[in-house]
Amino acid sequence: MTDDIAPEKVDVHRLFHTDQTLDVLRFAYDTVRQGQACALVTLVEINGGSSRALGSMMAVTATGGYCGMVSGGCVEGVVAHEAVQALAENCDRTVRLGKGSSYFDVVLPCGGGITLAVHVLKNADALDSALKAHAQRRTIALTYHSEKQMLNCSETLKTGWQDGAFVVVLPPALRIVLFGRGLESEVLHQAASALNIETMRDALPADIDEATAVVFLQHDLDKELPLLKQALNSTAFYIGCLGSRRTHETRRMQLLHDGFTEAQITRLSAPVGLFGPVRDARSLAISVLAEIMARKTEQAKDTQHG
Repeated sequence: MTDDIAPEKVDVHRLFHTDQTLDVLRFAYDTVRQGQACALVTLVEINGGSSRALGSMMAVTATGGYCGMVSGGCVEGVVAHEAVQALAENCDRTVRLGKGSSYFDVVLPCGGGITLAVHVLKNADALDSALKAHAQRRTIALTYHSEKQMLNCSETLKTGWQDGAFVVVLPPALRIVLFGRGLESEVLHQAASALNIETMRDALPADIDEATAVVFLQHDLDKELPLLKQALNSTAFYIGCLGSRRTHETRRMQLLHDGFTEAQITRLSAPVGLFGPVRDARSLAISVLAEIMARKTEQAKDTQHG
């Protein structure tokens, strides 16, 4: 904390826009490693509605700079002030906003209430472990022990309160493996890159995991089938294939002939995309990305307590 500026005089300000947990953790890690004070704010309880999911995070420096979101952008300034105060006192705190809060002038648009845990980072060890696991595409969880004011890593697979500690599960980042060299493939690659989604082209990685989507935008079943069989034998959470319903029936019959079961084949999204037949590459890219994100959202719900 700066010695010459009282906490209430600190000018809180957003350093950059993001709602991605890994961006927040990287920023907090870099800040602590540079010898600066930093607090990690976590959304630990939701009553009623909330625009952000349980486990959403912010990072706040002692000079008032912050990133991340725990609401729709309407309370982050207040949260940053609370974090600056916690840093000045070198003590964790709990903050409640919205319904049931002492902040009568801070009302959440959804009408609900949220509880936030403000943790003053003592070191970057847990963040370092989490970021390394993420780089290795390993699922890991950050566990906050409120009574001990301590953060560590665990192997828990559910986000929420467990045995007096709050757990945030950090799965690998979404990755798209894309096959095809036509216009459809190129536009989808551009769209995914614009959203900062990692995209691999024309090769199945050895480490296909449950955060990997595989998309075949080829027009040749003979070229597609060998790779499609490998994808079906992987743990990829999404496999999409270009083509009409007639084309897919031909694909299905060939897969059955090659020993795949109906249950395995039903994993395929074919024709690919969230909405009906499209005739241009941009619409197809939006349709495929929407379907992938919808599937990923459903998957993410499995890491949340109901």
